[in-house]
Amino acid sequence: MLSQQELSDRFEIQDLVFHYADLIDSKQIARLRDEVFTEDAHIDYSVMGGTVGDVDTTIEFLESTVGGDMFPHSQHLNANVQIAVDGDTAVGRVMCFNPMQMALSEDTHQVFFLGLWYVDEYRRTPAGWRMSRRAEEKSWAFNTPDFMTL
Repeated sequence: MLSQQELSDRFEIQDLVFHYADLIDSKQIARLRDEVFTEDAHIDYSVMGGTVGDVDTTIEFLESTVGGDMFPHSQHLNANVQIAVDGDTAVGRVMCFNPMQMALSEDTHQVFFLGLWYVDEYRRTPAGWRMSRRAEEKSWAFNTPDFMTL
């Protein structure tokens, strides 16, 4: 049986996972720095063609892609949130179904779909639970533009 603290920790981490997705899709990328990641977080988006690095590298990448005009619309639907808490740290694996609309020109857009897993590490901080590590694992891609190699 889970204790009240374990239940609370799991719900707080789940809320963090969903908050991350909401900030990305609402293009409030800069808020990830204070509300989602630890200062020393390591983020690896390389399997889907993104960057690997610290919070600043990640925010710069996200602002120039999903935060800009390249992807006018996206949705990061998270499910099957698996969390294992161990004191002030935790690990998780989160399924993500990710439809993306990409601008190919001023008048042409293409919608494609990505299936991936986030493999996360979390840490309790004075401000609450934060992600200290996030890596993507590719599951599948559908209808990606011809020039994308995923």
